[in-house]
Order: sequence, then structure tokens, then C-alpha cells
Amino acid sequence: MTFALTRNIALAAGIVLASPCLAAEPKPDIAIKTNAVDITVTLDATIKAHPALAADCLAEGKRYAGKQRKEATDSKRSDPKYFPKDGYTFERHYTAASVVGRYVSILRDDYANTGGAHPNSYVNTILWDDAGKKRISIRPFFKETADNGPTLTAMRTAVIAALKAEKKERGIVDDDAGLDWYKELGASLLKIGPVTLTPSTEPGKSAGLTFHYEPYAVGPYAEGRFDVTVPWQELKPYLSAEGAAIFGGMPPGK
Repeated sequence: MTFALTRNIALAAGIVLASPCLAAEPKPDIAIKTNAVDITVTLDATIKAHPALAADCLAEGKRYAGKQRKEATDSKRSDPKYFPKDGYTFERHYTAASVVGRYVSILRDDYANTGGAHPNSYVNTILWDDAGKKRISIRPFFKETADNGPTLTAMRTAVIAALKAEKKERGIVDDDAGLDWYKELGASLLKIGPVTLTPSTEPGKSAGLTFHYEPYAVGPYAEGRFDVTVPWQELKPYLSAEGAAIFGGMPPGK
């Protein structure tokens, strides 16, 4: 099962493809195939247009591929009887979610099939400062980002409200028992979840923060993945001067 198909299944509850035809997937930038594992790592064209960013992602992708290859090889050697006949499959895709001035937001999507009950998918994010040629966090965009402080407390509240609204739109009953899923969403940058800058109708601006949650992160596996946006207006009181400068407009289509 390919990454594209797996992700579409995970998103099927709430996303309709805009085009009836899917474009061919780009050629992987790293490809390793042995009798134990099939690994690919792919960077999209926007990332490749930023050489320092592409080099950073590719270096990380090589470390990822090397680690997965070693673990698969070790597993096949130590337990060949129960090792899947077709071996393990791992895919990593680096995709630009937005470009806002000097900042590039990247989704890092991983797919893993190791012969379990079902394949797994994981999502993480990278925020790249193209002027500084380095990864950063969203910390500079806010006056303060202390754990359980005013900013992160407000952000967490807004994220949970957005998740509840998305679940309602998908027809998912989010009763009191479901609140347990949100306990892992802490009011801290390390626990609130992977985040990207939301594209905006206003050129050079971001319309807010989009949070990305893989299956199992904020609900049962069957609910799939969630990508929810907190508009910048909800966080306006907490923005630093740098944050005030980059946020504006509305998400496309709103």
C-alpha cells in the first residue's frame, strides 16, 4: 500500500480531493531496497528550491533510512520465522505546507508497514527560517511561551475547540469519554502537537497556526488524521512584534 493511498484512507472522513486524477508521485530522493526492507524518502519541489533546507531534510532522511534499515535487518536476522515475507516498508515525505516570507513550514509524513494489524502513519513538522538557514520553533512569534502560561493555555483551548468542531463536522460523537484523548495535549510547545504556519489570502502572511495529529493522537485509529487551524485572531493578544508582522488575512477558501 503506497503512502498516498494510506494517507487518503486516513483523511477519507473529511477531505475530498479537488482533482479526479492524482499526479504521479515524485521520484524518491533516497531509495533502499533489500530482502528485509523497502525505504523511500522524498522531498517536494518547493523544498528543493531552498538548497539549505533541502540539504537539512536530506541529511535527516538519510539518518532515518539508515536507522530503519538496521532495525529491519536485525529483526529479520533475530526472528526470521515471524518476519514478514515481503519485509518492512517505510516511506517518508517532506512536503512544504506554506511559505510565509522567510519561513517555510514543512510536513514530515511517515508511513510504516511492519506486518502488524494495519500500517501506521505519523506526522511531524519543521519550521525553517530561510534567512537564518536553520530550524526554529514558533516561540519568536509570541510574547511568552512558558509551559501552562497564558499563551499556551489559550492555544490549547483553541486547538481542542477546533478538534471538537472538526469531529462534529465529520459526524463523530465526542462525548465526555472522548476527553481522555485530549489529556496528552499539554499547554507547552513540546506537547501541543506538530504545527505549521497556515497559508493566507494575504500575500506574505500566515492566517494562523495549523496543528496536525496522526491517527491515535486525538482519537481512535478509525477517526483518522486531524489537521485543524487556529486563526491568528484568536491568538492576537499574545503575539510579539515579529508575530504581528507575519500574521494576517484568512485561510484560503474561508
